[in-house]
Amino acid sequence: MKPFLRNLLAVVTGIAIMWVIGLILFIFFIGALAASADIKPPIPKGSVLVLDFSTFHIDEQSSDIPVGGISLSADFSTETVGLWDAVDAITTAACDDAVKALYIKPDEGDAGMAGWEELRAALGLFRQSGKPVIAYLQNGTHAGLYLGSAADKLFMTSDHGGTSTFIGISAQLLFLKDLLDRLGVNVQLIRHGKYKSAGEMFVRNASSPENREQYQAYVSSVWDSVAGTIAAARGMDRETLDSLVDGLALNLPEDFLAAGLVDGLMDKNAMTDYLCKIAGVSSSKDLSLVAFTDYIAATRLSDLRSGHKVAILFANGEIADGAAEAGLVTGDFYADMINEIRLDDSIKAVVLRVNSPGGSVLASSKIKDALEMLCATKPVVASYGDYAASGGYWISCGCEEIFSDATSLTGSIGVFSMIPEFGDTARDLLHVGVETVGSNRHSDMFSLMRPFDAEELAFMQAGVEDIYERFVGLVAEGRGLDSVFVDSIAQGRVWTGTQAIDLGLVDHIGTLQDAVYRAVALSGGPDDFMRWQVVQYPAKTTMSELILTLLSGEPLQQPTVKLLENTPFAGLESAFDALMVKDPTKVYARLPYAITVK
Repeated sequence: MKPFLRNLLAVVTGIAIMWVIGLILFIFFIGALAASADIKPPIPKGSVLVLDFSTFHIDEQSSDIPVGGISLSADFSTETVGLWDAVDAITTAACDDAVKALYIKPDEGDAGMAGWEELRAALGLFRQSGKPVIAYLQNGTHAGLYLGSAADKLFMTSDHGGTSTFIGISAQLLFLKDLLDRLGVNVQLIRHGKYKSAGEMFVRNASSPENREQYQAYVSSVWDSVAGTIAAARGMDRETLDSLVDGLALNLPEDFLAAGLVDGLMDKNAMTDYLCKIAGVSSSKDLSLVAFTDYIAATRLSDLRSGHKVAILFANGEIADGAAEAGLVTGDFYADMINEIRLDDSIKAVVLRVNSPGGSVLASSKIKDALEMLCATKPVVASYGDYAASGGYWISCGCEEIFSDATSLTGSIGVFSMIPEFGDTARDLLHVGVETVGSNRHSDMFSLMRPFDAEELAFMQAGVEDIYERFVGLVAEGRGLDSVFVDSIAQGRVWTGTQAIDLGLVDHIGTLQDAVYRAVALSGGPDDFMRWQVVQYPAKTTMSELILTLLSGEPLQQPTVKLLENTPFAGLESAFDALMVKDPTKVYARLPYAITVK
């Protein structure tokens, strides 16, 4: 009898706990609804809108569920603001009579170079309204000066102790051959394209001349865009700016002031007094400072636009096979989503926003096929973020028009297959004997325990060559170019948006907002953009979906811990992730490295 009573008590206790959890979640849900219904009253007249990039993170799309400024997405530290939501809010503020000025603190942001370009363009549109943009730097950073130089006035802290990293940009490449040799790992790289350097880190201990050439050209092109923009905005010669950077002459706040890169030095209190003057109030207690995320929430709720819809489809992340998975552009999921957009008659135009280094050829082909059907029924315009390379370019090269930021990395038209072989590791390092029994002569070629023979290498190379020819043909057809010319600029080489426009790989240097406006124009719908509703795909998780996920017992996705993050060896973890391929038969159209400009 006692076991029965214990089991009964356990069941009752479990049910009670589930009811308590359900009640808490229900209260949380009702509270969130109440908060959203009463979220932020209209902002006071004469408010200053504050973009402090240390308080939120800019990404391609906003975080799933923002609650009280805390994101319930994978990044729990700060709220994530989507690029379109950010740009749309700045544009809205330009026409909002309650907003007196825009105040930005940009030097701690991490939007990525293409994101900075988009935001800088939005600041230019805001200034056209006649309202001032004021920027304040606490550190001398590339992003801070690039975005801050778009302001009417750019100030820097007078306090010492900040850090100047305005020393030019660089890309660091890691090579693992010597380490892998010591571990007994043999990486077999099959590729087409002398510039297709994906996998080179595993088979060399230094860059090939072609790889060095393309990355030097890329870094130089990005620096030309960054330094040229800053110099022009500050009314100085580009040569003078380069001389200051090369001579490490920009260290202390006084150095930036003497060079004319900022308009003045102020401490925090003086900056507040200056904002009071801009807002027309006598003291800080009368100064209305509105946080950017609060303004986005308020304007999002008051946005009642309806009627014609323009969809932004975000292809953000590596292209991979399979169904939906966070952080990946998966072939089956995206193909289904594109078909859903195609069949939705209320959607009149589409912008494909690509921020992807590429990935699986099979998944890229599925997405490309679905996009071709979509392009046959609705205007589809592509917009490029930080990356639209390899598979990212594969899926988008057939769009009606392509907009790219000046520093977007694109091209990388090439393919590769990479198969590690661990036979020596097993025998010499682990002292494990491996014996294979197969039905045919080559049945163990993908066992990862022996190197390919000559026939097997030729087999793999033939598959790579076939896909490369298909890739070149798709680009030639989509861009209206001669295939021989495409092959000459392909070979896996990467280009910036500025370089790509001269080669015919993109049509315009422009922002996501430019692409949306162009898609609307191509649709033949209303010219007044206020009559259009922007819908974003993939759709963000709703509150009810989150609660159902919690009740089902599925854990929220936790942020990935990167042990080597913020060290010179940060790329090692992702490099070894890439080495541990799940399917050695796969062929990839992917960038070799992720490059960040800070």
